[in-house]
Amino acid sequence: MKTLKYIFSLLMVVVLATNCEQDDNDLGYLDNVVAPTDVSALFKVTQDNTGLVTITPNATGASNFNVSFGDGSEETINLLQGESVEHVYEEGSYTVNIEAIGLTGLKTQVSQELVVSFKAPENVVVTIENDLAISKQVNVTATADFAVSYEVYFGEEGIDDPVIANIGDTVSYGYQEPGTYTIRVVVMGAAIETTEYMQEFEVTEILQPIASAPTPPNRQETDVISLYSEKYNDVPDTNFFPDWGQGGQGSSWAEFDLDGDKMLQYINLSYQGIALADGTSIDVSGMEFLHLDVWTADEGISLETSLINNASGTVTEKPVWSDLTAGEWTSLDIPISEYTDQGLTVTEIFQLKFVGEPWATGTVFIDNLYFYKPSTAPFNDGLLNNGNFDFGSDSWIVGTDDNAPVSVVTDGGNTYYSVDVAAAGNPWDVNMSQKVEIIQGETYTFIFDAWSDTNRSIVTGIGLSAAPWSSAVETVNITPTKTTYSLTLVATDWGAPDARAIFDLGAEAGMVNIDNVALFLGDGPFDDGLLVNGDFEAGPDPWIVGTDDNAPVSVVTDGGNTYFSVGVAAAGNPWDVNMSQKVEIIAGNTYTLNFDAWSDTNRAIISGIGLSAAPWSSTVETVNITTTRTTYTLTLLAADWGAPDARVIFDMGAEAGQVNIDNVALTSN
Repeated sequence: MKTLKYIFSLLMVVVLATNCEQDDNDLGYLDNVVAPTDVSALFKVTQDNTGLVTITPNATGASNFNVSFGDGSEETINLLQGESVEHVYEEGSYTVNIEAIGLTGLKTQVSQELVVSFKAPENVVVTIENDLAISKQVNVTATADFAVSYEVYFGEEGIDDPVIANIGDTVSYGYQEPGTYTIRVVVMGAAIETTEYMQEFEVTEILQPIASAPTPPNRQETDVISLYSEKYNDVPDTNFFPDWGQGGQGSSWAEFDLDGDKMLQYINLSYQGIALADGTSIDVSGMEFLHLDVWTADEGISLETSLINNASGTVTEKPVWSDLTAGEWTSLDIPISEYTDQGLTVTEIFQLKFVGEPWATGTVFIDNLYFYKPSTAPFNDGLLNNGNFDFGSDSWIVGTDDNAPVSVVTDGGNTYYSVDVAAAGNPWDVNMSQKVEIIQGETYTFIFDAWSDTNRSIVTGIGLSAAPWSSAVETVNITPTKTTYSLTLVATDWGAPDARAIFDLGAEAGMVNIDNVALFLGDGPFDDGLLVNGDFEAGPDPWIVGTDDNAPVSVVTDGGNTYFSVGVAAAGNPWDVNMSQKVEIIAGNTYTLNFDAWSDTNRAIISGIGLSAAPWSSTVETVNITTTRTTYTLTLLAADWGAPDARVIFDMGAEAGQVNIDNVALTSN
C-alpha cells in the first residue's frame, strides 16, 4: 500500500438553488469558510536539456489557481484543481507564485523556488526513516543541488511505480510486511543525466502502543468496580499473573510503562489468569458491563474474556469472544448479560481468564479493566434538550431543517452522536444543530464531550438559524481520546428565540463522536464541592499564593467569565508560581479534583492536594495542558496525612507560558 504526498482530484463546483441541509437563502455557513490551506505545487521537469517543466498546483479548499511562472513573462495561467500547465524555462533560479482561490473567493498565495539546471544533480543527501507513529511506514526526504524533483522506488515486490516529489519534500510509503528492502532514489533536474542513491533499509513494525488508552469517564464510586486502572480505586492485592501453567506455553507477562502510564502486557498469549487475593471475591450482579481496552500489533487476533465464579464453593466460568483491531486500541464493553445468559452466576467473581486466538502467538496490552453501570444521576444539559442523546436524535437536526434528524449510535449502553466524514469538504457539509433561544448580549458556557478516530478539528458554538446568520463559534481540535471541552461564547449583537447550537464537522475527514452537550447562560451551574469560589466569579478570594493568607492571586475577566491567569516569563522552580486554597483534608480519604485549564502553548503544571506547613506532605500529579480549554480530573489519596488547614495546590513555575485555570472543584469520594 502506497501513501502519496500528492493526490489530485478535479473539484467540480455545482451551485444549486436549494440545499438539502439548509433552508432557502441560508448562507450562514459561509461565515465559517476559510481561505484555502496546504497550498503547494508539484514540479516535474523533462530530462532532455529543454527546460520543460510541468507545474501541478494543489490545495485544500481551493476551486482554482492562478500560476505565475516567475521568469519575467507576464503570463498568468488559471487552472482548476487537478489541472497542470507546461512552461519552458532557461537555466536559472525562479520563484513560482501559486494563488489558490476558494469557493467564496478567499485566496491564499504561496511562492516556491524552482531551480532549472542542465547539470546533473550534485551533493545528494537522502534521509530514510521508519515512521515513529505508523507501523511499517517509511519516510524519505532527498535534497540536492541542481535538482527539481526525485523518484523513490521502495523495492517491494510487485510494486514497480515510483513515488515522486519536489526536491526537499518528504514522501511516505506503507509496506505490507516488515523486513529489509532495497530503496532506490533517482534525483532529477533539467539535465539528461540523473543522480541515483541506493540503500538497504530495514522496515520495522510498531509492536507496542505509542499512545495511552482512552481515559475512562468520571463515574460515581458506587457505579464501578475496578481491577486495573489509574482512574478508579482498584480491588487491592489482585494477582495479574498467577501462573496457571501459561509459562509452559511460552506465555509471559510484564507491566509495560508508557511514559508513566502503566498497562498489562501479555506475551504470546495462550491463556492468562487474573486472580483476586485469597478469600476475596466481587459481586458484579449490580454492574452492567465489563470494560477493558486492548492493544495488539498482530493481525487477526481474537480475545476470549472469561469470568470465573465461586458461588457456594462451586467454580464455574463462561467465555465471551471479541475481535481486536491491530495497531490501535480496541475498547470493549462486554454486557454482563452475555455471561448470565449462559447460566453463569456473577455474585462471587474471584478470577478472570484471557485466551488468545491463534493460540500462543499474539501479544496484547490491556488497560482500564473494570466493571461498571451507567450513572443514574440525571444529566444537566442546561438550556438544551436531550444533550446526552438518551432519547436518540430527538431535538437534534441537520442544519436548520426540523425534519432532518441526525444519526446516533448506541455502544456499551451509551447513546451518542456519531458520523464518519469520508472526505474533507466545506465545514457545513456535515452538521448537527439544536434550536435554542439565545439572548442578545449574553454570555454562554457551551460544554460537550468529543472524540474521533484521528486528530482533527471541528467548528462549534452558537448562532442564528436564519439570515443574517450571525454566530459565535470556535475551532476545536479533537483527538481519539474522549475529552470534555468548554467554550465561553458571547452573543454580542445578535439573538433570537430560534437560534441554535452548531457543530460543523465537514472540513476534515475522520470520525466525529459527540456526547453530553450542555449550554448554560453565564458560567452555568457550578459546584465547587469542598472549595469556595472555585469558578472565581467572586474574584480571587480565598485563593492565595503559597500559604500566605494575605497574598491574593491574580484573576481576569474575559467575555463575562472570570478566571485565574498568570504569565510565567521564564522556567524556574515549580513553586515559584503558585495558586492555593486552604481546605480540610482528612488522612486516608480519597479526593477528586476537577478543574479547567489552558495555555498559550503546550506546557505542564503540577496540581493536587497537600499540607500548608511542615512536613509538607502532598499528593500531586503533573498535568499537560494545551491551548484548548480542557477539563482535567485527578483522583488523589491522602494516604497518611491530613490537616484542617491543608490546601489545593497549583504549582506552575517549572515551564514558561501562560496558565489559565477555572472551575476548580474538590470532592471527597
